Amino acid sequence: MSTPAGFDELIHPATRLSVAALLAATEWADFAFVRDSLSLSDSALSKQLHTLEEAGYLEVRKEGGGRKRRTRVRLTDRGRAAFDGHVAALRAIVEGAGATAPAGPVAAGDTVSAATGAAPGQQHHAEAGR
Repeated sequence: MSTPAGFDELIHPATRLSVAALLAATEWADFAFVRDSLSLSDSALSKQLHTLEEAGYLEVRKEGGGRKRRTRVRLTDRGRAAFDGHVAALRAIVEGAGATAPAGPVAAGDTVSAATGAAPGQQHHAEAGR
């Protein structure tokens, strides 16, 4: 299976995908909100934000000063387009897998035949008569 158009290796890791998904739902978000929503440490979130910012997917603004300094982040137009394209590619992968999935439930331990897409004992009636 080839990778669908729009699949973005930069966004794909779970943490960056979660950040992008959260930011896609808003215009701007406070660093603390993103950190707390995703249960990340400051350093883990900072690293992911830096990676997305370097790619041009994210804008970071530092507002205020001293103890009242606040960091806000948002997806850029490029970041939103990359996220939307990645989500579409993931949907294409899932829908493509659904087209070849077995018709009925597959029990634990069963293997699925690459030729028929069916688990043993679930071959089509036409094959069963052979």
